[in-house]
Amino acid sequence: MTDSSTGSPAPAPGGTTLPDPRVPEPSHGRLGVAGGTALYVAAVLGTGILVLPALAAAAAGPGAIIAVAALAVISIPLAATFAALSRRHPDAGGVATFARRAFGPTAARIIGYWFFFGTPIGAPIAALMTARYVVAVTGGDAGTTTLIAIGLMVVPFAVAAFGVRFTASVQLVLSGALVAVLVLVLAAAAPHARPENLQPLLPHGWGGVGLAMSLYIWAFAGWEAVAGIGGEFRHPRRDIPRATTFALIIVSVAYLAIQTVTVTVLGGRASGSTVPLLDLVEVATGRGGGVVVAVIAAIVVTGVFNAYLAAFSKLGAAMGRDGDLPVWFGRGAENGAVARRGLLLSVVVTGLYSVLVLWSGDLQPFILVHTSIAAAVYGLGVASAVVLLPRRSAGWWMAVLSTVFAAGLLLLAGWHLVFPAAIAGVAVAVGLVLARPRRRPARGAGRGPESTSRIMG
Repeated sequence: MTDSSTGSPAPAPGGTTLPDPRVPEPSHGRLGVAGGTALYVAAVLGTGILVLPALAAAAAGPGAIIAVAALAVISIPLAATFAALSRRHPDAGGVATFARRAFGPTAARIIGYWFFFGTPIGAPIAALMTARYVVAVTGGDAGTTTLIAIGLMVVPFAVAAFGVRFTASVQLVLSGALVAVLVLVLAAAAPHARPENLQPLLPHGWGGVGLAMSLYIWAFAGWEAVAGIGGEFRHPRRDIPRATTFALIIVSVAYLAIQTVTVTVLGGRASGSTVPLLDLVEVATGRGGGVVVAVIAAIVVTGVFNAYLAAFSKLGAAMGRDGDLPVWFGRGAENGAVARRGLLLSVVVTGLYSVLVLWSGDLQPFILVHTSIAAAVYGLGVASAVVLLPRRSAGWWMAVLSTVFAAGLLLLAGWHLVFPAAIAGVAVAVGLVLARPRRRPARGAGRGPESTSRIMG
């Protein structure tokens, strides 16, 4: 039996049958290299530029520059690995599909739950980061900040309801504007750099650099997110590697430049700043430049939501299709379709996390929770690549190297791995419930009870 939308074998109940990569590649969605690059940049660059330069400076001083450079290098094999997987297995399930092919349905459910039910904690963090910038420019109290944060999350959900292609078109404009404005800000601030601000290079030792790297995983995470939109490209095998390469260059250069300028211009003030980009603009242009920072913040948060919501909606639909969520959510998993039911569930999950984060207001603990989940997703994702990719191919060697780096990221996460472990426990428990034998209805009884017992597909 084939899926009429793709010409590939249709998924069997539980998702055990997936498109055969040996079949010549059909046309998938309608996403091109430019739109794909824009979404990749949005997913990876993200809101980290708003706060992380200051948090990393507090953790490592000038050593934060080393942390960023190290993660940029680590990102090369990680990005290449997920690009190789996405181009071979373009499916709405993304990393969950990779894990299913490599290790079976339990691993797929675990990584799907990590991503879908864990990483949305980043949404209110991103919104709160941005709201603080806006309030720093326009004025307001904690209540104003909370209201702005909530407002910033509403518009991207509406955009995502129109599908990945529309989202990519919007994001292409936003990413271009973001890069242009960032270049102007950094160019204006760079002449105020002071070399003496680089001393001492490691005030908190290499442990501080490790903490800064752990924080910056927030910034360089995202390659796993966009894996779920691989099937939306017109030509995944050709265009995904190109989009990945362009995005990797843009993101690495941007973060390295931002961290370097922050440390060399602000010096000791960087570690105590809650709005480092605003401080850079004020050094360069005075208070009148605050509106520029507010524009950057609004573009950034809209962009990162655009990218992640596209991935969340498709993954939710794929999990419904594969039996890891109620089958009602499975509509929209097909390439080119709009997964509004998956988007609806992601709205609920994000809303619950928003209550928790906005009530607390302390971002660093939640960032570390998010990055620990991202590290776990990376670990299982690259392990899947080692199994799936052709041995001794370029992608396979990148996957092997990525497993080493992913192990290091897991070590940096430390005790925070209790959070992905808890989500994994839930995923395993769901699998045990689904595996229980179902009682057959009595002879002559209607089909209603049986249908009810199959709500999870």
